[in-house]
Amino acid sequence: MAWTLHGTHAQEGDLAQLVGLRHKHFLVRLKAGGVFQSHRGVIQHDNLIGKSWGSQVFSHNGSPFFLLQPALGDVIRELPRSTQILYPKDIGYILVNMGIGPGQHVMEAGTGSGSMTTAFAFSVGQEGHVTSYEVRQDMQTLAKRNLEQLGLADRVTFKLRDIQEGFDEKGVDAFFLDVQNCYDYIPQVRAALKPGGFFGAIVPTTNQVIRLLTELRLHKFAFIDVLETVLRFYKPEPQRFRPVDRMVAHTGYLVFGRPIIEDEAGFSLELLSEAGLVEYEDRKRTAPTEDAGDFDPEHEDQ
Repeated sequence: MAWTLHGTHAQEGDLAQLVGLRHKHFLVRLKAGGVFQSHRGVIQHDNLIGKSWGSQVFSHNGSPFFLLQPALGDVIRELPRSTQILYPKDIGYILVNMGIGPGQHVMEAGTGSGSMTTAFAFSVGQEGHVTSYEVRQDMQTLAKRNLEQLGLADRVTFKLRDIQEGFDEKGVDAFFLDVQNCYDYIPQVRAALKPGGFFGAIVPTTNQVIRLLTELRLHKFAFIDVLETVLRFYKPEPQRFRPVDRMVAHTGYLVFGRPIIEDEAGFSLELLSEAGLVEYEDRKRTAPTEDAGDFDPEHEDQ
């Protein structure tokens, strides 16, 4: 049964989250006759099935838990993994900025443990599909197992291949790249992605960002953004509201772009410059002459 977030009461087959003291939490697939066991006691699944979400439940030794439906971020954080996964703060921005939604065909290269794969599969819904390329057999096996546990594996096609050889797919809606030396594979990505589609990548170092930017411009990607997401929590106490002591700061550089068609029969240099496809000297040449305020060389990206 697929992981869902609708319904008011826990049912057999649902993925449930048990949240105990000090925010210790566990994910449990409910099954009639099943048993949950931890260092905080034993709970019979039959005692959870039929209960309202949000209820308090207790283990055999009296340890308290809340019975909740897990959010996407909860599921991703609990995935078994052998490498670093993307953080929910990055995943959320990626999904929104790349317009990921029901019915789309989304591709990724670098499956890893399947955290981004899970987010894509959840977001495209039953009508959409995800194609995921990975070069390491052990990582692909782990990712498949994770998606199967969530009931999302039927939305994903896993392919084991060195992406230097290119991709089978053409005209996909969105492509996310999370591999070493991602700048080496932009021609292959461009061939698989539809014109005007969404491209995204996560890059660990500044020198790699620079190389990626060079390749994106060379292969006619426009509207390029480079950013990092920084997340800060606050204590939810009315009498002592303040930031918590730690924050989730830099985890990687996110790079986005859109492949466009540069029509040789007729195009606007001014528009190309604003989209980031023309160098600074060309932009100066195409700047308006009547109103110098439209172009400020000290703020050329405004």
